[in-house]
Amino acid sequence: MKILHVCLAAFYIDNYGYQENILPKMHKLQGHVVKILASTETYLNGNQLSYIKQGTYINEDGIEVTRLAYTKNIPSLLVRKLRIYSNILKNLNEFKPDLIFLHDIQFISIFKIIEYLKVNKNVLVYADGHADFTNSATNWVSKNLLHKLIYKRCAKAIDPYVIKFYGTLPCRVEFFKNFYKVTKSKTELLPMGVDDTIIDSYNIDELRKKRRKSLGITENDFLIISGGKLNLKKNIHHLVKSITRINHDKIKLLLFGKPDVHVKRIIEKLLSHRCILYINWIDHIQIHEYLLISDLAVFPGKHSVIWEQAVGCGIPTVFKKIEGHNHVDLGGNCLFVNEGNEEEITEVILKIYNDKGLYNKMKKVSIEKGRNYFSYDKIARRAINND
Repeated sequence: MKILHVCLAAFYIDNYGYQENILPKMHKLQGHVVKILASTETYLNGNQLSYIKQGTYINEDGIEVTRLAYTKNIPSLLVRKLRIYSNILKNLNEFKPDLIFLHDIQFISIFKIIEYLKVNKNVLVYADGHADFTNSATNWVSKNLLHKLIYKRCAKAIDPYVIKFYGTLPCRVEFFKNFYKVTKSKTELLPMGVDDTIIDSYNIDELRKKRRKSLGITENDFLIISGGKLNLKKNIHHLVKSITRINHDKIKLLLFGKPDVHVKRIIEKLLSHRCILYINWIDHIQIHEYLLISDLAVFPGKHSVIWEQAVGCGIPTVFKKIEGHNHVDLGGNCLFVNEGNEEEITEVILKIYNDKGLYNKMKKVSIEKGRNYFSYDKIARRAINND
């Protein structure tokens, strides 16, 4: 099949481990002809919003990517917010997709895609959604003007053509149903996952020995990993304080990611503690490597894609209990904290470390279920009803 992945509702970053990177990669590996239609919006150095030139190129996975320019006859602030692009129909007519996969539906130019679908009635359409009430519709203007008035209209307009609306979290399934009011029977959970090709490329025992040795971590050390975008909502500062409070010879924290100014102010002096290894920003391949050599992952705050990657790598996990995020619990692989404060984190880490029976049960479930459920190979097949 010829599959067009449309990434026009948000930024698109090359060589990352986000769903819009890995699903096209998996579809190509599964034998499909794949193209990505993306905005010029991206992030440089992990956190700097930027805009690159329009144009077509081949990405790191051998997939053709076309970056579309914004329409020129509308003020740039407005056109970027509403996401109105040039040459969508031209690209659709040239590629002639059998299937279109929409990564989010919040862009006005979705009406150009609808225009194409009215003529090309045999094209299959699937859409996913990354919007929920923690990252969208968080103020009056966003909720009532952008999402309720404009983006809801986009969702309702594309609804007749879509086979499935996939929420990437349970709460995002509910956002599709209850906020955008799409056809409820079409909604389903399609979780983010872990890149099988990275895991399969390693002998995990050899990787564990090699990486731990390079970090100065022994086989008997209990290595906890956490990281990502380090802001106050992630509660990483509470985790760092907890590790220094525990101050155990065998309990070590491997922390990656760039802290914002608020978190940096809190943890900067603590990062030199003997139980903490801080390695700054790393790419998605290295994230997988460090997850695979760790004994426990702890994420005591807001969700990130690394939650699913950790479970998919088969390691026990601790998460903050958040409504609509229960999909990471596969029946014993993880524990939850309610607030994600220092006291809770300290208690749960010591509970897992001191109870070998509990840890071994978590590890067993993680390996038996995590790698299978969060396999991007399987998720990619499900995404186009090809499982």
